[in-house]
Amino acid sequence: MNQSKLDSEEKNIIDSLESGEWKSVPDLETQKTMFKQMAKRSRAKTKRITLRVTEQDYALAHVKAIKDGIPYQTLISSVIHRYLTGQLRDVG
Repeated sequence: MNQSKLDSEEKNIIDSLESGEWKSVPDLETQKTMFKQMAKRSRAKTKRITLRVTEQDYALAHVKAIKDGIPYQTLISSVIHRYLTGQLRDVG
């Protein structure tokens, strides 16, 4: 693939894909449906915020969102929501 017109983030994603880091999502259609429903519920009444994260976390969020087939903002919002509602536990 001609990577000359891609920015560094896009090149990193392609390198990650080509190195075999990505895995297929089991039952992709069910997962897509779940995330679409979560996105619809979260759009009902949203509040815009500014959030600072490390470049590494930002890149990881993009890669994970691409794997899941959703926008990275939706992924981050989902993680925050699941943590705050007790559906995601702190492992630290």
